[in-house]
Amino acid sequence: MNLYGKTWSRREIEARTGRLEQIGGVRRMMLIEGPEAGVEQVQVRTGGGLAYYVSPQRGLDISLAEFQGVPLSWQSPNGDVHPAYFDSHGTGFLRSAAGGLLMTCGLTQVGSPCEDNGESLGLHGRYHHTPARQVAAQGRWLKSADEETAEIGEAETDCYEIQVCGIVEETTIFGQILCLTRQITSRLGENRLSIRDVVENLGFEPAPHMLLYHFNFGFPLMAEQTRLTFPSRQARPREADAPSSGMETWEAPQASYRERVYYHEDLTSNPRKVSNGIQDWTTVSIQNPEFPLANGRNAYPLTVRLSWDKRNLPYFVEWKMPGEGVHVLGIEPSNCHVEGRYREREMGTLQMLAPGERRVYHLEIAIDS
Repeated sequence: MNLYGKTWSRREIEARTGRLEQIGGVRRMMLIEGPEAGVEQVQVRTGGGLAYYVSPQRGLDISLAEFQGVPLSWQSPNGDVHPAYFDSHGTGFLRSAAGGLLMTCGLTQVGSPCEDNGESLGLHGRYHHTPARQVAAQGRWLKSADEETAEIGEAETDCYEIQVCGIVEETTIFGQILCLTRQITSRLGENRLSIRDVVENLGFEPAPHMLLYHFNFGFPLMAEQTRLTFPSRQARPREADAPSSGMETWEAPQASYRERVYYHEDLTSNPRKVSNGIQDWTTVSIQNPEFPLANGRNAYPLTVRLSWDKRNLPYFVEWKMPGEGVHVLGIEPSNCHVEGRYREREMGTLQMLAPGERRVYHLEIAIDS
C-alpha cells in the first residue's frame, strides 16, 4: 500500500504501530447532546487524508467528510439531529435534514411535496430519516486484489479494506415493500470511497421507485476560484426565469440568493469492464486551485471527482445555492426529476420495480491533490 509517499507491506506497517487504527480504520461512536443525542456515527479514516462519518440512523448516509482535516462537505444548520424529530409532511424534511456529504432521497418519492394516487408525499421522501438494520463496520486485510477469486490458504496481500454496510427498508401495510442494501468501501492509503446500493422490491405488486443521491459540497472546497466540469452536453434550468449560464463557476456568499436547480442531460461517459458486463460511468469534477491546509499557511490544487454508473442513474441534477448562511453545491445523480412523484408519473418517466425486481447502483468519490 502507498502511505506517506512510500510503498509499504503489511508487516512493515505492523512493525511500526501498536494498532492499525493509529493510521486509519473504522470506529463507532455516539453523540450525546441536544437533538443529536443518541445518534450513532461510524468514523472512517483512510490514512491518506480522507475521513468521513457514516450515519446508521440515516440509512448509512454520510455526514461530515474531510481531507487533511479540512471539510469537503456542507453541514446543514440542523446538525446531525436524531431522525426521530422528522416531520414527513410537506417541507418538514428541511427541519431535520443533516446535510453532510450524502443525503439519499427516495425510495418511492423525490422532490417537491405532492399527492399521488391518494397518498400525501413530503419533500424528498423518507429514506434520509430511516435507520438501517444489520449494520456492520469492519476493516480487514484482503486475501487478494479480488477476494472472490482467492484460494483458501492463499497468502494475504498488502491491501486493507474498510467497509460499512447494512440494509434500509421502506415499508407500509397494503403498500410498497422496498429494501436497499448498501456497502460503503474505502482502502487504507487511498483517498476514495465507493458506494454500492442494491434496491429490491420485496412486495407482490409493482412499486414506484425514485432515487436521488444528494451529494453536498461546501466551504472551503467551494470558493470563488472553484471551477466545475460537467459531463453534460446540455443543461436547462428548472425555473423558466433562472439564468441559463454560470453553472460551472462559484461565487462568494450572496444575500437573498434564490436557489437554482439545473437538469443536466445527454451525459458523456466511459465504459468500465466488470466481471458481469460493462458499466457506463460519468464524472463531475470540482477543482479548487487553492485548497487550504488546516493551519492556513499554504494552499494547493485539489480535485474532487464524483463518478457514477449512469445505466440506472441517467439523470444529473445540480443544486446551486451560494446564499449567505447556506453556501452549498448539490451534485445529484438520480433516476428521476425533482418535482415529485405525481409530476414524474404525469411525464411518463416514473420508474417502477416489478415484484422481486432489483436494481444495482454504483457511485464513487475520489480526491486528487
